[in-house]
Amino acid sequence: MQIASLPYIDEHATVIAAGADDVWRALGETLERSFSQAGMARYARLVGAVDRTASGPRPLAEGSTLPGFGVVAAVPGRELILQGRHRFSSYALIFRVERLGPGRSRLRAESRAVFPGPAGSVYRALVIGTGGHAVGMRRLLSGVRRRSE
Repeated sequence: MQIASLPYIDEHATVIAAGADDVWRALGETLERSFSQAGMARYARLVGAVDRTASGPRPLAEGSTLPGFGVVAAVPGRELILQGRHRFSSYALIFRVERLGPGRSRLRAESRAVFPGPAGSVYRALVIGTGGHAVGMRRLLSGVRRRSE
């Protein structure tokens, strides 16, 4: 499924007192750490995710995978696009790093997803409706900020 055709879910952002290259490095490290936990691989298997393990080039680049996601585009210091699919959803996370000035950057994380069928509607209610997704995204961005600064 094309990312542009996935419905917009939300966007979260944080301003970081670090240059774009440092934010990019910290983003990759934070994603690797977050998705390398054993529970993530189990969860990916449970929901039938296409990508169930971490593989491919490191640092993250096109063709890399994390449990639940494949990297479909990576422009170092600027943009990282992750896409995934499982039995309840097709989805994408788009990270953009914006240079705000010397030693200042903004990291934005845009989420897009479709949740087909009755099972997808239930899954959406559990993940998006409870606020769990938003909490997870804010936590991820905070981790990148801490690692960058």
